[in-house]
Amino acid sequence: MAKKKAKVDDSTIMFDVIYEDGTKSSRRRVPAAELDPHENDDASAKTIIMAQDQKIAQMSGNPRGPIKSISRSE
Repeated sequence: MAKKKAKVDDSTIMFDVIYEDGTKSSRRRVPAAELDPHENDDASAKTIIMAQDQKIAQMSGNPRGPIKSISRSE
């Protein structure tokens, strides 16, 4: 049986995040509307992903380490 092709979603941008402890979180979704058009995408996305991590940590009770680097997924 053929697989369905994934739809391209222009409303979100994917980022790969590497934390200081060496763990990697691939394809983190950031709403494109929330990125600052006057600032570097990576810098804008970092603050949004940090806020997402804080929310996840509150819900799970497992805090995430500091972000080492962030880059756009391909």
